[in-house]
Amino acid sequence: MTGVAVRKYAPPDRESVRQIAWLTAFMGESADVFFGDKEVLADFLTLYFTDYEPQSCFVAQADNRIIGYLLGSTDTRRIQKVFFLKIATRILLKGLVSGAFFSRNNARFILLLIKSLFAQELYAPDFHAEFPATLHINIRKECRGQGIGGMLVSSFLAYLQEHKVRGVCLSTMSEKATSFFEKMGFRLLYRANRSYFKNILGHAISVYTYGKRL
Repeated sequence: MTGVAVRKYAPPDRESVRQIAWLTAFMGESADVFFGDKEVLADFLTLYFTDYEPQSCFVAQADNRIIGYLLGSTDTRRIQKVFFLKIATRILLKGLVSGAFFSRNNARFILLLIKSLFAQELYAPDFHAEFPATLHINIRKECRGQGIGGMLVSSFLAYLQEHKVRGVCLSTMSEKATSFFEKMGFRLLYRANRSYFKNILGHAISVYTYGKRL
């Protein structure tokens, strides 16, 4: 692919970002295998970044089309605060009004998440002091393997250095992504098993947390 450009996110990119989030939410594949409401899931995955910290986000564009994104934040604690104070209720109400939480597939996934929560599978150490920033990156399936991810991450790291942020961490469920982030200079901080996709995959998955000092 030629003519790929990485630039700062802009408001007209919002729907494209949400669409890619939906198409890649299941370890790079479409989310519809575990959750059947695009709007609710896209809110959960992207709303904070696009609506509350868009200045820290980047998109990759080719042929006048958004083909990938990096949603970033300089402060993971701010994400948590804004999510619980402003976003969580909005998502809950949307899911109740649309009926998203009552479909069999969606309800089953939510119950599995709750089960994981009570089993303390969702626990993760707090790395904010050393790695206050975070990122989420996704690229359309047909556009992967062409260096676009590296372009997005490099742009975000330069942005963090410009703003004197001392470190960044991220989590991924993708085995392929672990080697990519290691090549980008990230190191493994934590690994844990999660069972909420076991009904689909037949086994638990590993979630990897990586960090990089800047």
